[in-house]
Amino acid sequence: MNKTSWKPGNMLYPLPAVLVTCRDSKGNDNVLTIAWTGTICSDPAMLYISVRPERHSYPMIKETGEFVVNLTTEEIIKATDYCGVRSGRDEDKFQATGLTKGEAEKINAPIIMESPVNIECKVKDIVPLGTHDMFIAEVVNVQVSEKYLDEKGTFDLAKAKPLAYSHGKYYAMGEQLGSFGYSIRKKA
Repeated sequence: MNKTSWKPGNMLYPLPAVLVTCRDSKGNDNVLTIAWTGTICSDPAMLYISVRPERHSYPMIKETGEFVVNLTTEEIIKATDYCGVRSGRDEDKFQATGLTKGEAEKINAPIIMESPVNIECKVKDIVPLGTHDMFIAEVVNVQVSEKYLDEKGTFDLAKAKPLAYSHGKYYAMGEQLGSFGYSIRKKA
């Protein structure tokens, strides 16, 4: 198999396309689409988002040190895209998209009710990286829509139909192909 070398770039795809919600100290809310996000620690539970300093949400998150990562679904794909191409400086994105605003339980920020999972975060550190600054945050609460729980009370990812992002395109997540450790499990 032949390979072609490309210039250095972000080729770690697909990524989750998430909606980040935040509130400033004056009570103004915003929604921002982010694909530069991921898990960085399990105990304590921590994640990161990377945001360009010129984005409207950047000073809001920096000021309050709080935000919510709202997972997205096929059902809210248009709102997900819209919140990534429009600015909260110019309009209320909750109103423009029809997303339903709820409230976080442990921090002062809105959540998106249509989202299957809302991950409430407190910023622990901000790392300047170049085009983006990374907000490293501790997860302080997770809200999960009961609509996406199976009979055992486990989150059913297939029911949620989450979005993935790759090179400017959104994708639906596919079927489960295995589970952790399946390659070495003894057959019954």
